[in-house]
Amino acid sequence: MLSRAVNKKLLVKHHPAIQAAFCFKSELKEPKNHPVYQARLKSTDGSSHQTSDYLKYGLAAVGLAISGSLLKLYIDGQNSPVECAKKAQNVFSRDEVSKRKTKQDGIWVIYDNNVYDITDFVEGHPGGATKIMLAAGDNLEPYWDMYAFHKKGEVLEMLKEYYIGKLRKEDWVVARKTEGPFANDPKRHPALLANSKEPFNGETPSVLANDNLITPNDLFFVRNHLPVPDLKGEDCRLKIEGTSKCITLDLNELKSKFEKVEIISAIQCAGNRRSEMNKIKKVKGLSWSHNAISNAKWGGVLLRDLLLAAGIDPNDKTLKHVHFEGADKDVSGSCYGASIPINRVFAKHLPILVAYEMNDEPLPRDHGFPLRIVAPGIVGARNVKWLERIAVSPDEYQGHWQQNDYKPFSSNVDWDTVDFSKSVAIQELPVTSAICYPTDGAEVDQAEEELTVKGYAYSGGGRGILRVDVSVDDGKSWITAELNRSEQDLDSTYSWTLWECTVLIPEGHKGKMNIMCRAVDSSCNTQPDTVAPVWNLRGCLNNSWHNVELKVTDSE
Repeated sequence: MLSRAVNKKLLVKHHPAIQAAFCFKSELKEPKNHPVYQARLKSTDGSSHQTSDYLKYGLAAVGLAISGSLLKLYIDGQNSPVECAKKAQNVFSRDEVSKRKTKQDGIWVIYDNNVYDITDFVEGHPGGATKIMLAAGDNLEPYWDMYAFHKKGEVLEMLKEYYIGKLRKEDWVVARKTEGPFANDPKRHPALLANSKEPFNGETPSVLANDNLITPNDLFFVRNHLPVPDLKGEDCRLKIEGTSKCITLDLNELKSKFEKVEIISAIQCAGNRRSEMNKIKKVKGLSWSHNAISNAKWGGVLLRDLLLAAGIDPNDKTLKHVHFEGADKDVSGSCYGASIPINRVFAKHLPILVAYEMNDEPLPRDHGFPLRIVAPGIVGARNVKWLERIAVSPDEYQGHWQQNDYKPFSSNVDWDTVDFSKSVAIQELPVTSAICYPTDGAEVDQAEEELTVKGYAYSGGGRGILRVDVSVDDGKSWITAELNRSEQDLDSTYSWTLWECTVLIPEGHKGKMNIMCRAVDSSCNTQPDTVAPVWNLRGCLNNSWHNVELKVTDSE
């Protein structure tokens, strides 16, 4: 007789009807990438073609019916009323659950204040083991809220099978910090990978980073330098200082007196992929992986329109810079501020926004509510949040983060020789790309023969992505990936580009497989092949070829 664990794996992972049912119910954005939808039907002449209509609605319906029946028979045998009553007497602390994150210790999760041991289910998860492992040792709700199909009856019934007890009542609500400058920070999605907690800085998990062209607000990477202000929309006042007059606008005036403009644009931290530079030589700064970048649809008012309303002459050659100041302040009362060259507004006509919406919703607190700068193609450090003041000047902004940070240096400059006054502030970003799936260190079975690789590419200054190449033989040969672009012209592309390709698992792999990617933008700029030439003491602008190394196993 098969063991319980083997039964679960057969039932969930290998039963094609159940797989088809879950694919259908999940309403995946790109169902063609799911293994079920990659099934092939052989025709009489020996050729193959993709199953049409995603294995047909009929198969999905049959799958639901069969899966429901099988699950009921199985669950009825495993979770009788007597068994459930016994398990209900088990009470676990949140601390106990948080330690159960591995196959060796068990993988536990919490849902509706009940505790479940899903160790045997993880490998059979239709969405992949890496995604369900994000919730290991914690609550399922934040992840299930992103994918509503999880709350269907058949999925909840399946979850019951893994019930092992209750969460103790005192752990139902985790107490929030009540003292200190960060006590009133907003609640964040637990999937965000924190690089620092005070101030909070976190990036999107790689397995979720390129699920969609638009990053959900909750999963958009967060970069804060100071405590998050708690501002009210009705109290918003934006001061715009021209050369001869100053105007102040509230939120309603911005919305009613100026044309609303929407744009899809990525924002990327200058330190994205800094962790790779640390492998060469330690640098100062948050050790970001490759997901300190996200993409959103922004709505607001053109900065150009506001400057003109303040009486600023676009032909005034004495004006060189536009300054921005936010409401986030340090203990001395100094605010976060930055500037961009004014020619980006009047000469290059970049669609720089004073934004009040993000993905058709008011800006979240972490992302600058009620107003922020969105400067497409320009480094994230200049995209000032919680915007309160705009001014024009012959000189660059003199604040710390403009003058003594976020500047590029040669790899031969170190902290004993650095002179920030001799370098320029970073503005447009260079072309870059990264692999989001599979993740570094993941395992792949050589019996699968081929592997789907996914990632993103991006370039600053409005330059679109022409091509992304992927190699599995250390750059000896390359495969050109399929691109998923936004509907923007190549010479005015501000969104990132997602890409995907299928690669063969190389023969003679010796248990390892290295995948690398490189991108080319619309100006034919490409990426350097290694990190060392672009290393710098602040770890900024790492745009070298991105690599992930996989473990290749043999299941046969």
